[in-house]
Amino acid sequence: MDQCEALTNQYLAHRGFDEIIYEPSGKNPPDFLLNGRIAVEVRRLNQNELTGSGFRDLEEVRIPTEARIRRLLVSLGSSSSGTSWFANYEIKRPVPAWDEIETELRERLEEFRDDENHQIPYVVKVPGVEIHVFHKASKPHSTFFVYGGGCDEDTGGSVFSETQKNLRLCIEKKTRQIARVRHMYPEWWLVLVDYIGYGVEACDQKLFSERLKIDHDWDKVILLNPLDPKCAFEVPSRQRTPIS
Repeated sequence: MDQCEALTNQYLAHRGFDEIIYEPSGKNPPDFLLNGRIAVEVRRLNQNELTGSGFRDLEEVRIPTEARIRRLLVSLGSSSSGTSWFANYEIKRPVPAWDEIETELRERLEEFRDDENHQIPYVVKVPGVEIHVFHKASKPHSTFFVYGGGCDEDTGGSVFSETQKNLRLCIEKKTRQIARVRHMYPEWWLVLVDYIGYGVEACDQKLFSERLKIDHDWDKVILLNPLDPKCAFEVPSRQRTPIS
């Protein structure tokens, strides 16, 4: 059971269901079966990008790119002078394959490291990636470049608009995934663990109820707060009246 499924299990137990079965059909949908009749699918709700073959989690690019940049900075070792500089990164999609940009990044960072007479804040730009060498450390570190964080320019936007956009993507994908087994149970719920807005605050529920209407044919689509799995918001649908 992964983290999102564990949070959903807590939510379902809080709802008071007598029988909660995890993966009743093994690795096939649904993720949970409630009282023998309500099938529940679970997914993380986060930011995604549209691609030619569908959609992709933004983290699928950011996480490996960040790891490669960190390894690159460490691999450049220390300088002959013993000084160190903090560096961070920004990415802007599309990001090319790493082997297309690594050599240029490495060469330009090595030039900076080895030219003590021209070490001032500096930006290395290649397609899709910028590395900012932004501050000289007050004391030497084990490596010349010290990782200081990163920024993904494609994340962000208003919570409402990002929630609305990614809800559509996630609902469409999950609807396709359960199509072949939908007939097996009379009722289907989709629980989306909300890592965009971290749940819908009381002050926003009127706005979300009135404007966050998405075409779907699930019996319930639920936004779950990962910080408090007892807190959930049912997403209204244009196709059906939410079931209380």
